Amino acid sequence: MNTDDVAPEARLLRLFEGHRLTPAQRRIAHCLVQHAGQAAFLSSVEIAELAGVSQPSVTRFAMTLGFDGYPALRKQIRELGLPDSAGRSETGEGAVLSETQRAVRTEIANLQHLAGSLSDMTAIVKAARLLAPSRPLLVLGLRAAAAQAAGWAYFAAKVHPDVRLLNEGGSMLADRIEQAADAGASALLCFALPRYPAELMDGLSAAKKAGLSVVTIADNAFAPSADLSDVALPAPVGTELVFDTACAPMMLGRVLLETMVDEIPGAQARLEAFEQSAASRGLFTD
Repeated sequence: MNTDDVAPEARLLRLFEGHRLTPAQRRIAHCLVQHAGQAAFLSSVEIAELAGVSQPSVTRFAMTLGFDGYPALRKQIRELGLPDSAGRSETGEGAVLSETQRAVRTEIANLQHLAGSLSDMTAIVKAARLLAPSRPLLVLGLRAAAAQAAGWAYFAAKVHPDVRLLNEGGSMLADRIEQAADAGASALLCFALPRYPAELMDGLSAAKKAGLSVVTIADNAFAPSADLSDVALPAPVGTELVFDTACAPMMLGRVLLETMVDEIPGAQARLEAFEQSAASRGLFTD
């Protein structure tokens, strides 16, 4: 694919692909993505403060990516032509937004970022082709991500013949994963959103041990779940309110499910059968 056809944000992420990053370096990479519009103008000291690491860590991060130092990395970021994410208020230059308005604007920016990244559907298609044939198909989400997993599983069950939701941790989680693998499961979809439960990592480890392919939808490409994922699909969460908001991960999940429909034999017929059954049972009111 011509890199000119790829969204600038996606090209920024590609700078980090293929490199084994330490936890501190992942924080730096995540910080650069979060502040993509300003990254080309920030000093290594400013990046260090934003990421909560030392300035030498930023220099080592740049060298890990193959640059002589942070100035060379910053020059490369400038050449990506990233849009200014500072944004201008529709109410006028310098207008003060309320906390809730800022939160909504952040979610809009997150969705715009996701829209840009979807100019390249390669990872989505790969994920769909891993998940669609799995019988049963496991969907994992704990604590903050449990609602995301439950919503996705609800809709997936309309087109996939056997979807199993895993939304509770503990020792039973590994049991259920092993039982599903014995029943023929080949893949698991995981929603990994902050804060990341330790039990989630235990579940992913159990899935890999059982031989399952793992697709993860996480808030960023450097989440702890990435090391245990065959395909990692990032979608940012909003952090402006007391509790995180996750419109972009939800939308990415729906895009993934939409792509899977073409990979599941009989999906359309199964969906039509559900609608007929729902109508005959009067499940929904007008």
